[in-house]
Amino acid sequence: MKPIVLIPARMASTRLPGKPLANIAGRPMIVHVLDRARAADVGPVAVATAERDIADVVERAGGTAILTDPGLPSGSDRIWQALQKLDPAGRYDTIINLQGDLPGVEPACLRAVLRPLDDPSTDIATLVAPVQDRAEAIAESVVKVACAFPDKATKARALYFSRMPIPWGHGPLWHHVGIYAYRRAALARFVSLPESALEKREKLEQLRALEAGMIIGCARIETAPFGVDTPADLERARVLSGAGA
Repeated sequence: MKPIVLIPARMASTRLPGKPLANIAGRPMIVHVLDRARAADVGPVAVATAERDIADVVERAGGTAILTDPGLPSGSDRIWQALQKLDPAGRYDTIINLQGDLPGVEPACLRAVLRPLDDPSTDIATLVAPVQDRAEAIAESVVKVACAFPDKATKARALYFSRMPIPWGHGPLWHHVGIYAYRRAALARFVSLPESALEKREKLEQLRALEAGMIIGCARIETAPFGVDTPADLERARVLSGAGA
């Protein structure tokens, strides 16, 4: 595989506008994510953004930023357009989509997400971590995955994603971590598909891939990285970084 890491970032977050530039320990959040991606050393890293302000910050930090159409509907569309600009010749055959709101993501996660693509039948890879408690299990903001890891396996096929605590019955629940690795052809197909019925219902775009018959493989990690989606999350990220409020 020849991976490239693309980080979609936009200012117009509903619950935390301007969050890519939010200050954490003296640096914008997007720079923390950029540094974590570069530390993984899996391939080149670029930020895909519609805003010049974000691009300027990334470039001042020594990173690569690609400006994309502000009208694109999703981060997946944004990274696909950025890929066409960065790599029109198709040198990179695997695209890691790293969310720009994971300032504490471990670099090892970007290496782990590639593991399911060892199986040539897998189109898209992602990460899961064990759900720790009931509050996490019932939280609508935490996406759960129906998958199974028999005999201490570290990889499994995703059968469904939901905001509900699935599957029913005794056993572990799996928290979906929104980091993906796409085969290039799979990403091209995914962004060409219309929104699917279950995607609209659950508001989870990965269901579009499943409904189209694409195979998503999951790699197991021990702990889900902390994401920043609200002002409270931002304050927690600052505390975790040692910077305080």
